[in-house]
Amino acid sequence: MMSNLNSGTILGHPKGLFLLFGTELWERFSYYAMRAILVLYLTDKTINGGLGWSTQDALNLYGIYTGLVYITPLIGGWIADNFLGQRRSIIIGGILMALGQFTLALPNSMVDPHAVTAFYLGLGLLIVGNGMFKPNISTMVGDLYEEGDNRRDGAFTIFYMGINLGSLLAGIIAGTASATYGWKAGFLTAGIGMLLSLVVQLFFAERLLGDIGKVPAAKRAAEMNKSGKKEPLTKEERDRMKVIMIMGTFVVIFWAGFEQAGGLMNIFSQEYTNRMIGSFEVPAAWFQSLNPFFVITLAPVIASIWVKLGPKEPSSPIKFALGLFFLAAGFLCMIGAVLQQGGDITVKTSMMWLVGAYFFHTLGELCLSPIGLSMVTKLAPLRLASLMMGVWFGFNAVANYVAGIIGAQVGEAGPMAIFSGIAVAATIAGVLLILCSNQLIRWMHGAEGHVEEETADAQPVEA
Repeated sequence: MMSNLNSGTILGHPKGLFLLFGTELWERFSYYAMRAILVLYLTDKTINGGLGWSTQDALNLYGIYTGLVYITPLIGGWIADNFLGQRRSIIIGGILMALGQFTLALPNSMVDPHAVTAFYLGLGLLIVGNGMFKPNISTMVGDLYEEGDNRRDGAFTIFYMGINLGSLLAGIIAGTASATYGWKAGFLTAGIGMLLSLVVQLFFAERLLGDIGKVPAAKRAAEMNKSGKKEPLTKEERDRMKVIMIMGTFVVIFWAGFEQAGGLMNIFSQEYTNRMIGSFEVPAAWFQSLNPFFVITLAPVIASIWVKLGPKEPSSPIKFALGLFFLAAGFLCMIGAVLQQGGDITVKTSMMWLVGAYFFHTLGELCLSPIGLSMVTKLAPLRLASLMMGVWFGFNAVANYVAGIIGAQVGEAGPMAIFSGIAVAATIAGVLLILCSNQLIRWMHGAEGHVEEETADAQPVEA
């Protein structure tokens, strides 16, 4: 791995980690500020300037948009690995995303014939920019550490807290701006957040990252290969990539449920939840900040639990299974909210059901998401580092598309069928993952420090 050993450390980690932390914080602020208000903006029929779409159309578009946001990193990772390098890729991606957010903030209304055109242009810029940015910033975190460095999982936990601090600020700031000044103000705050991300990266990267991210991974791998030829993958590398692909299928199930937060659960909080605290009505977008709030407060607790378990710390497959079980528990809370309505959609349910759901979903996320990012940097071959990170986000793309389809069925199936169906599916998936965990650990070939049951054959095989 490329490293910059002269920049010093903070809390035992390279200072470059905290630069990437800040860069990702403001980029995620930008993304989640927009996500918190997207469906509400699309469905708003009032003078606030919404587009007046139906709930089904809005949730369908939400699924397509979030799906594309997570599939384009596959392309962006390949471009960075082979041509641009990670540093240039994230700058280009950041510029495109800032332009996208400001395009969404252009003044228009649902009677303006150019409103929808500007809207789609803004989404397109965000999708392409995110593809260049997302896989490469995550891969650079792994590049700060040499192979076998046991600080890597902790580094991704810190990095993940940056993601969620940005998300926490996004829901509150964008939600308040939208409620006070209209939806366009929310998009404007998202654009400003993206500019801050670019400023942080441009001003401090050279000093704190050194050469990390400058040279495309494929070129670095070729320089390390004495023969100068492109070598086929070894059996160990192929086994490790199989683990990434299999774990990714379970990730689809998790995120397809989890991403109801920005769609169906967002609508539920807006229309069917009693949001009054005295005379103050809590903006629906504020509920989007519950998840990052819980991440920031619970992440140190979860991390300390893993440390205290020591040799008994569960493997990544078992942690993923726990994440699926927590997801199911969260949807049991949403089932409770629907039961409180008693079939009467005019009844407003308690906010505590949503709080409980986000709490359990966050526990699940902490058992799955940062663990997955770290796992990919451990298992992916060097020359495919950003590409495989893009593949990992590609599973999120499938999940987000599926989430939109599921949420859009609320008019026909009803929320009870959707919430209970996700809970059952997550539970079954968690059990299956536990059953196949031993084989997955063998295929990791000691990447997580577990003792291998077989000696790996490291002879090259045809890729």
